[in-house]
Amino acid sequence: MALPTAAFRFSAATGLHRGDRAYQQDQVEIIAHPKVTGAVLALVADGMGGKSGGRKAADQVLMTGRQIFERFSPTQDDAAEMLRQVVLESHLMIKLTAITSEEEPHSTVAAFCISPTLECDVVHAGDSRVYHFRGAEMMRRTVDHSFVQRLVDEGKISEEAANTHPQSNLLTGCLGTHSDPPVALWHIERLEFGDTMLACSDGLWHYFTPKEIGAILHALPPREASEMLISKARQRARGGGDNLSLALARVDPLR
Repeated sequence: MALPTAAFRFSAATGLHRGDRAYQQDQVEIIAHPKVTGAVLALVADGMGGKSGGRKAADQVLMTGRQIFERFSPTQDDAAEMLRQVVLESHLMIKLTAITSEEEPHSTVAAFCISPTLECDVVHAGDSRVYHFRGAEMMRRTVDHSFVQRLVDEGKISEEAANTHPQSNLLTGCLGTHSDPPVALWHIERLEFGDTMLACSDGLWHYFTPKEIGAILHALPPREASEMLISKARQRARGGGDNLSLALARVDPLR
């Protein structure tokens, strides 16, 4: 979709693939604000727990995000506070769902909100990530709430070793657990032309270095970049791939 404003346009795309799993438990959506042109919310949720529990949890994140974003005023309200609400309310709703079912549904969340003034706010919980690229260069990414990330932080293993660690899927924080979820926020003062925001689940980022992702995002328009990332992740998974999902938005000048 393209959202024209006075000086720039968004190009955005989402991608979703079941991978080699029996069930699709990832969910992704980019939501244009119903009243304010140029304001968007991107959400990725990687559900876990039982054959339908994970999907229910991921659905709950998207539904909660949609409802909160519709009530949000991009010109008056604080975007970081809105994203915090998305995390905490999704967490509560998933826990309520768990009470009424025999499953233990959990979900990650990775989200970014871009305002009409090109400010951007990011939140995540779990090991789904948000990346900020300027051209092909990664400016920053979220830091996973996971056991292997803790080992990396403590200098016990390298980033490369973390990817192949037998406990790489062990999370230290997500939505729907007994303890409160982490709410990791960051704020970007202003996105520039050529900047791309990418939210994705571990089923995608697991197969790429940031340099590879940046090169693809820089070389191709969002729709083609989305297809290329999924295609390459599927090749590299060699029949053992997880669900994968991504949402990306690029800021370009009006031509």
